[in-house]
Amino acid sequence: MTRLAVNQITTNRWSLEQDLRFYREEGFEAAGLWRPKFARLEDEDRAIDLVRESGLTISSLSFAGGFTGLNGSSFFDAVDDARQALQLASAVGAECLVLASGPRRGHIQSHARRLLVDAVKALAEDAAELGVALALLPMSPAVGAPCSFLSSLDETLDVIDKSGRGARIAFDVYHLWQEPRLLERIPEVAPHVAVVQISDSPGTPRSQYDRCRPGDGLIPLTSIVHAFDEAGYGGYYELTIWSRDLWKADYADMLSECRARFDILCRRQVPLQSIRR
Repeated sequence: MTRLAVNQITTNRWSLEQDLRFYREEGFEAAGLWRPKFARLEDEDRAIDLVRESGLTISSLSFAGGFTGLNGSSFFDAVDDARQALQLASAVGAECLVLASGPRRGHIQSHARRLLVDAVKALAEDAAELGVALALLPMSPAVGAPCSFLSSLDETLDVIDKSGRGARIAFDVYHLWQEPRLLERIPEVAPHVAVVQISDSPGTPRSQYDRCRPGDGLIPLTSIVHAFDEAGYGGYYELTIWSRDLWKADYADMLSECRARFDILCRRQVPLQSIRR
């Protein structure tokens, strides 16, 4: 059965406690967690207990990274922060930690890539011991350049290969749906994917915040999800909507509608004869 989670950025105004309660009430079995919502609670141990008590599976934790230098942080600061994030991810049972590489800034492309490869190598042993996958997030250059110099599947796979296969991919359809020959490549890519993040888009990304509900845009979500399912992908599809407009909406109604649309658009129907058997 295709598995559906919801990322906390989708319900941006809600607190950690509200997210955990209402996700369950709206029928979601899993959640992608957001580190800033943990930071709003002064007692991290209490926040971890709330997650464990919720009964939700944790599909991901976002974000760590910025290894090329972000907000004045050094490479070593970023790696140390990622190690702390791995500890949190392990404590809440997250399947993966999403990593944003950081922008190119003044680096040439090869140097930026080398910094990211070095970071993955430095984190890979800790991640393996903790049972948390490192998931690199490639982002559309139209909107993602301030956060990530990775902008394509080929670049991301190259980093994974050069780092000794110590990482996987956070596949956000909003950023990657216009990749050339995407549907043809999903069987090749699926074994490297830790989480698939879904939303819709009115067109070529123009802003990080112009996403919309599944079915309201142009992304061929049905074909993409079915291609992943057919390729044997067994992870979560994580509803991940960055939208200033939808952040003002009634979240319970939005979640209920999105879950219903996902069921209609993306879940394959089990043949009746299979059920009878």
